[in-house]
Amino acid sequence: MYALVDLLRGSRRPVSAARLSEEFQVSKRTIERDIQSLQLAGVPIYADHGVSGGYSILREHSLPPLNLTVSESLAVLAGLGLLETSPYGAAARRARAKILAISREDQLAPIDEALTSMYVIDAEPPPEAAASLIPEAIAARRVVRLQYTSEDGETHTIRDVEAMGVLRGGDAWVFVGWCRLREGIRGFHLDRIRHLEITTEVFPERDPAVLDADLSRWRTRRLG
Repeated sequence: MYALVDLLRGSRRPVSAARLSEEFQVSKRTIERDIQSLQLAGVPIYADHGVSGGYSILREHSLPPLNLTVSESLAVLAGLGLLETSPYGAAARRARAKILAISREDQLAPIDEALTSMYVIDAEPPPEAAASLIPEAIAARRVVRLQYTSEDGETHTIRDVEAMGVLRGGDAWVFVGWCRLREGIRGFHLDRIRHLEITTEVFPERDPAVLDADLSRWRTRRLG
């Protein structure tokens, strides 16, 4: 969001959502959501409609520096640590480095001491090459083709799956989507995905109630 504000401040003309999406390598939906969050926080971003329209901001405006307390930094860093074996592991490690970089010198020692006293018993991390593709597939609404192994390791199937979400269940991360082989919502444990590739097919957006109805069987909550 800091980078988004700085880009808008440095532009003399309104910047379209498409250009912002390309600049930050995220979907237009993500740009629109972040713009709305900034507006709700009081950042003076305006939408100009029309052929040459886009988003603009008062050029003298900037976000205040992020100032976290020790306990807030610990909460963020501990949360990022729990994502180490998730599809967002690489991004979590980069974010962790950024949080430490902005921490005050007098905070680093107590933060480091507290973090070394925290332990996590976790599942075996999934193959990073496959897991790292999942966030990209979900954001782009792509069909993925994966090779999946049964719980006993005896059966291997090839599945075409419409990428819909990620679920944390107990000590396991699960990739959730519409399985075309089974014609329904299915969850795939990341440690049992042997190979995954993103196809060029973009699937039509499904009614979110389909996924919500399936997830209603479990005690789930959205992280956003």
